Amino acid sequence: MGKLMVKEKNISAMEQTAMRVSRVSIAVNLLLSIAKLGAGILASSGAMISDAVHSASDVFSTILVMIGIHFSGKEADREHPYGHERMECVAAILLAAVLAVTGYKIGLSGVQKIVTGHYESLAVPGVLALAAAVVSVAIKEWMYWYTRYYAKKINSSALMADAWHHRSDSLSSVGAFVGILGARMGFPVMDPLASVVICLFILKAAVDIFRDAIDKMVDKACDPAVEKELREFVLGQQGVQGVDLLRTRTFGSRIYVDVDITADGNLTLTEAHKIAERVHDGIEKQFDQVKHIMVHVNPC
Repeated sequence: MGKLMVKEKNISAMEQTAMRVSRVSIAVNLLLSIAKLGAGILASSGAMISDAVHSASDVFSTILVMIGIHFSGKEADREHPYGHERMECVAAILLAAVLAVTGYKIGLSGVQKIVTGHYESLAVPGVLALAAAVVSVAIKEWMYWYTRYYAKKINSSALMADAWHHRSDSLSSVGAFVGILGARMGFPVMDPLASVVICLFILKAAVDIFRDAIDKMVDKACDPAVEKELREFVLGQQGVQGVDLLRTRTFGSRIYVDVDITADGNLTLTEAHKIAERVHDGIEKQFDQVKHIMVHVNPC
């Protein structure tokens, strides 16, 4: 019971961290959206107004993250005896879809402007829009690294997807800056060209997030380096003479472990059980990502 309570506390702490990061994200995006919208209107910049709408859409994506992480942290019940961790993967997949749609629309708009030549008729934007784009890039890059840091710390695929959404907004602002600068220098075609390049970056991020979430939903083995560390840890436990089998599978952001160890065949059942328990408890204590361990003892 004590071990279970420790695991539940760890999950609760992870959820609290994710929610805190998400609240910061929502606050920053709301303020940034308002500022960019104002700058776009005052400086007659369609690119900056579009960028403001993109930042506003990040609020929706962050709410998706909060919902996914909240449900993934729910305790196991009769209908879901293995817990709800995969809800976080569902949130990451939805975010990947949002990113893909965002990238597609940005790229399509750029291609259409290039083909039709509509960029020639756009008004020359003011310096305020240029300054707003620079500020937006700086803030969104900071949000990317801030969110990415905590996503890695708590191993959250949904939070990592949200970090990449911040990066997509930063790239969008880079495109807006290039377009605005190009328009002021007499090269308005730079705006749609930049949009097409940014589209490719965003689509790649969406594909990477989608693949990672799918891997975690189909019981893919964890990283080979983690398996090596697990094997070495098990072999280092008193009474363990070998490892016959070690299998891992990811379940959301958590890991399930099945291990067959060898021990002295002359031990009593009670003594063999104590060795298995030592391995089980040691792994739970040493590896925070591990949710469940099954240890089987074979006679040497």
